[in-house]
Amino acid sequence: MDKNFQEEFTQIIKFKPPLYKQRYQFVKDLVEKYKPKKVADLGCADCSLLRMLKFCSCIEVLAGLDICANVMKEKMHTLSPLPVDYLQPSERSLTVTLHHGSVAHKDPCMLGFDLVTCIELIEHLEEPELKKFPEVVFGFMAPSIVVISTPNSEFNPLLPGVISYRHPDHKFEWNQAQFQSWALETARCYDYSVEFTGVGHPPTGMEKAGFCTQIGVFIRKYPQTGESVQSEKPTEAVYKTVFKAVYPSLKDEKYLQNAVISEVIFTAQIIKHRLMSKHEEYSNDPERKSKFQPSVDYFSDYLGKLVVEKSMEPFVSGNEVYIPLATIFSFPKVNRLCGTFEKLRKLIAGKVTLSSDGSAVMFNIEHENEDN
Repeated sequence: MDKNFQEEFTQIIKFKPPLYKQRYQFVKDLVEKYKPKKVADLGCADCSLLRMLKFCSCIEVLAGLDICANVMKEKMHTLSPLPVDYLQPSERSLTVTLHHGSVAHKDPCMLGFDLVTCIELIEHLEEPELKKFPEVVFGFMAPSIVVISTPNSEFNPLLPGVISYRHPDHKFEWNQAQFQSWALETARCYDYSVEFTGVGHPPTGMEKAGFCTQIGVFIRKYPQTGESVQSEKPTEAVYKTVFKAVYPSLKDEKYLQNAVISEVIFTAQIIKHRLMSKHEEYSNDPERKSKFQPSVDYFSDYLGKLVVEKSMEPFVSGNEVYIPLATIFSFPKVNRLCGTFEKLRKLIAGKVTLSSDGSAVMFNIEHENEDN
């Protein structure tokens, strides 16, 4: 490498967006492609990647592991549910757990994951830990996908101020051939395939240096069998759980019931308001009053122009307004929340005022006028 050429690029090379964001985006893109439900981040540090992944709708279980509990504890509160999560529970379930421990040890809490990420981790491992790492991750955990990123030492001469390693805690930094040799041997031993890529493109004319961060994406060739999962399962946990958050979810009957009740009342109020407006319009016009037949067709904006039967029409009787449950169930959001008409009736039973036969939501106009 020409020294002058090298010094020139050392002064100007800068990644936009920053390299760590490019690594996280790479993982996020992989999640969007493969839709894993359970994801573990080994060496999660300040939980930055986990905070990004918790917004991926396919993920239902997130776990982080790090040898330094204090670093996790500083930021773990950012993984807790927010008030809006309780006001508007998601349709998916989500549990986030952080563990304190070493990637050189096996713990049953790390079984069953679809994707395991090891972002800028292996270069921090001492030699004995690095030797145990493949068996723990690929042999014991055996997820469908493993993503490993690590610095590419061939890129170091292009980085300002880097003389030896990029970080004082790094135990080694591999060049492209070293990383690929280790990855291919690991993949061969544990029946994985591996593809190599990276983030942080080299400057024009320096392509041979490769990516600043080199990445190996390992895909398990064969599904796990029941025997292989149980073969070396330890009987005792070795990790210490330092944080756990269970997000409110509509899969929880309690949150689902609250959401359905709110949506039923909201929907019924809209229909009642439109119905009463039309009722007053006809009541103030003697010639049209006798022809008044409140129909669900008046509310096409809210019903999606549904064609409904006579039994689904809301109506006024004296001081009471009746909105048939069948009409409310026809609304897409109510329908999606409940799934079946029977489930709707069960969830609102005793929580919403219904007609004597339970077929309609009932409002007393007289009482509402008194309250007003």
